[in-house]
Amino acid sequence: METRGEAQVWRVWVNVEERVVSFHQEEGFQLMEFRSWELFQAAIDQYTRQRYRYQ
Repeated sequence: METRGEAQVWRVWVNVEERVVSFHQEEGFQLMEFRSWELFQAAIDQYTRQRYRYQ
């Protein structure tokens, strides 16, 4: 999570080929940014349902 003034940004990096989500920058992973906590949680729930691994 990063704070820019009053706006908060939640970030994850995703590798769809290996089905991995990282909470830290990883080479070869796609950055996903969320400015809504609800959308961030919805994305995490979706990756969990799809059985992505977390690191």
